[in-house]
Amino acid sequence: MTIVAERSGFPGELRRWRVLRHWSQLDLAIAADTTQRYLSFLEQGRSRPGREMVIRLAESLGLTLRERNGLLLSAGYAPAFEESGFDAPRLEPVRTALRGVLDGHLPYPAVIVTHRGVLVDANAAFALFTEGCDPQLLRPPVNVRRLALHPEGMARRVLNLPEWGRHVTEAMRRRLRASPDPAQEALLAELESYLPDAQLGPDYLGFAVPLRLRSDAGELKLITTLTTFATATDLSLAELHLEAFLPADETTATYLRGYADGGA
Repeated sequence: MTIVAERSGFPGELRRWRVLRHWSQLDLAIAADTTQRYLSFLEQGRSRPGREMVIRLAESLGLTLRERNGLLLSAGYAPAFEESGFDAPRLEPVRTALRGVLDGHLPYPAVIVTHRGVLVDANAAFALFTEGCDPQLLRPPVNVRRLALHPEGMARRVLNLPEWGRHVTEAMRRRLRASPDPAQEALLAELESYLPDAQLGPDYLGFAVPLRLRSDAGELKLITTLTTFATATDLSLAELHLEAFLPADETTATYLRGYADGGA
């Protein structure tokens, strides 16, 4: 009877993740170095996995650290990864190092955000993006995705909003396909409601859309780089990423150097 009761726990979660990845039982069994028969027994609740097997299955499925903790909990095991909180004393060396990275990227903008788009830290050049934005959008916690696409935010200055906005929302959609999150799905729907209709022609590059931003000196063109903390074992770090902006032409580079010096 215990096993049957667990079918809505680990067995259901395992099958949910496998189906979400569009994998057969055989696909997952091969990836996790086990047998399809044993995997079938797990999904039926006829066998109980060991902790090592749960971790191996979670890794094979490409789950985030938070999702791996969830799968362990569903199987009756303690989480494997801590969540200290970014302000925890033990992460002070990391915070100092990240502040150095942000400042070292000057005169170009750079931000650190959570996986849900909440601003954690930014360098001084980030002010370029907040000029003229509704103060309500700048109240903590600031969501940089909403700030970017809201009509009262940065969007009013984005010259290629239909294309660049979809670059932002499609990146969110890709993450949601891998890791469903109802709150983020609601945010995605909100952001898409802000975007004008777009006729995306054959030259649309999708993921490679530079930001074209209006400034008092004319059009600025920026490209984005994204860094994740893939080897972090603390949830607070693993769910952060660094977005750094680079000038796509000399006009933009010159403007940003002047902006950093207070000459913009």
